[in-house]
Amino acid sequence: MGNALIIVDVQNDFCEGGSLAVAGGAGVAAGISRLLAAEPDRWDHVVATKDYHVDPGAHFGDPPDYVECWPAHCVVGTPGSEFHPELDTSRVEAVFHKGEYAAAYSGFEGHAADGECLADWLRRHGVDTVDVVGIATDHCVRATALDAARAGFATTVLLDLTAAVAPETTDVALRAMEGAGVAMRGQAVIRAA
Repeated sequence: MGNALIIVDVQNDFCEGGSLAVAGGAGVAAGISRLLAAEPDRWDHVVATKDYHVDPGAHFGDPPDYVECWPAHCVVGTPGSEFHPELDTSRVEAVFHKGEYAAAYSGFEGHAADGECLADWLRRHGVDTVDVVGIATDHCVRATALDAARAGFATTVLLDLTAAVAPETTDVALRAMEGAGVAMRGQAVIRAA
């Protein structure tokens, strides 16, 4: 069996200057690229997820409450939905889009261009172990890691390569992941915006 790196939502709107920026996001993008360059054989497969909103309904709020609804972000066709330029995507074999018409936090809610879901893609490629990195630790990284563990993948979050929104929600996320048997390495990047 093999392993895979899942890069979660390292998109312009979630990095500095974006509509829903997480402090440290650009640094996470660059760090992931450095790790892929330094350890090219560490993973058998590399995939990525994208928030990919067309009309996600109540997921966008005006004003947003930052709990259930958020400022408009990662709208299909806008620069904000693109991968951050510091992220080297040359190793990415498949991109899983999520949230076109409803809120979606986990990469396991997404699908590739051909409609295949992430869990099926990983199983078809013989993956049984995944490492998760990206943005944000306390939201989409958490949801993706929890779903990976639920789906039976041995799951590790490389916290040094995640950016978090806030200490309080990150603590909740770390406890939830630990309780689900998700391994964690390092510490999440949490910076004042």
